Amino acid sequence: RPWVALAACRDSDPELFFSDGDARGTAVALRICAGCPVNEDCLEWALLARAAFGVWGGTTEQDRRRLLRRSA
Repeated sequence: RPWVALAACRDSDPELFFSDGDARGTAVALRICAGCPVNEDCLEWALLARAAFGVWGGTTEQDRRRLLRRSA
């Protein structure tokens, strides 16, 4: 995943992206993702890998489940 080196989150605290339902942590993670140059690559990876936890590509677990249901 060479795109990871360009990710806006690469120097952020991983706890922000895996905040166990903490709305504030999730909101911060989503703001970081919003300005990320590799947001689409990250989301594509998360959907392919069926990432069940955390914020990936500007989406929450619920967002990704919804996207996967729509594409089925």
